[in-house]
Amino acid sequence: MKKLYFEGMIKMEERSLRITGADKTFFNKITNTLTKLLIPTKIGINGMLISMKRNNVIKAFENYQMDNENYDSEELEKKYDSAYETYLASLDKYVMDSIYKKVKNETATEFEKNALSKYYEVTSLKEHEYIEYKYRKQKYLLELDYEGIKIGEKEKLKQKYSKFYIAKMDTLYKAILKNYSIKIADHTNIYDSTKEWIYTKIFHTLEDYIQNILSVKINEENLKEIAKEYEKYEAYTVGKLDTRDIIEKNMILLGISRKLFTHSLPLIVAEQCYEKLLKDARSLVQDTKIATRREKAYSMLINLIEDYNVKLLSTKVYWDSAKEREEYKEFWNKYKEIGKLKETDFIEYIKQKEILFIKNDIKKIQNEKIDYSQITKYYKRKLIDYGASKVIKNTYKSKGKYIKIKEVA
Repeated sequence: MKKLYFEGMIKMEERSLRITGADKTFFNKITNTLTKLLIPTKIGINGMLISMKRNNVIKAFENYQMDNENYDSEELEKKYDSAYETYLASLDKYVMDSIYKKVKNETATEFEKNALSKYYEVTSLKEHEYIEYKYRKQKYLLELDYEGIKIGEKEKLKQKYSKFYIAKMDTLYKAILKNYSIKIADHTNIYDSTKEWIYTKIFHTLEDYIQNILSVKINEENLKEIAKEYEKYEAYTVGKLDTRDIIEKNMILLGISRKLFTHSLPLIVAEQCYEKLLKDARSLVQDTKIATRREKAYSMLINLIEDYNVKLLSTKVYWDSAKEREEYKEFWNKYKEIGKLKETDFIEYIKQKEILFIKNDIKKIQNEKIDYSQITKYYKRKLIDYGASKVIKNTYKSKGKYIKIKEVA
């Protein structure tokens, strides 16, 4: 029955690799398995063809990168594009021929059968998300070949291919993020819960880039200013992450994206991503019942509010209204004034900064559709503890007795 099922799918589907946002466990397994197929051998005609096409695209890339007025840049670009397309086609054919043949001849392992089934499952991506499909297919094929090259013995090939690989992957990641940005920007500055999956894809794509591309070139001179942020991110790659950890990690990813993807992930989209994280962080503070965990979640929220205001809003040029712009100017002037305390009285600096953030966030959430009543109470209690708000004592009469109540001013 299984044989008929797979044979039927093989006949119906076109012989082309389909890629989607598969989970990392699946991706790692399929990469490790298919890498073996992509290592050129003396007797493998497909492997020899891949080597030839790979060498052609590397040479075309190097020529295209040359800064020489004696060469026609447009002609070099055309040759590079042509060599790249041919190279991808050879990878695509080799991978699919090998897997299809194994399944059809009933020599495939259970994992390989599941892998092929997974490919069929995601072919619908081409029909309704063609742009994403187009870029992710290229990305996946390049990753497969790169894994094979990394475990090979030819150091010179590794170095040459790595330059081409990083340059092309940078382009693909930017294209993928730009595609997501277009989808997000449909409703400017409004958090749309129906787009939750797009925000998730953005964060996954940023993390994927940092793990697989940025990690390779982090020591480059022009990346020194984000090296510290990269080190912070690395702390979240070990162990199991809870909700607070995930929000903090995504906050770091957004911070790095402001340096690397300012055009592919423009400010207007990054702002909505920050708003999504703020929403998640506030909800976490409200929903956490254990006091120590709630305090940690609150501390994370304060850090996120600072990141949002300093790394993003301080660079914002166009505002929806003059009122919003003036309100932020007022906030920013207070923030800079408080900053003067950092050298003379660090404890007071931290206290005043937190008070400023709390008051500012209370204003922001007043008109939100989400019920933030619990976090508002929590904020007001913090203000009382810091002496930034007072308790007004009132009384009311019940059964002939005056009973005192406390209200936060």
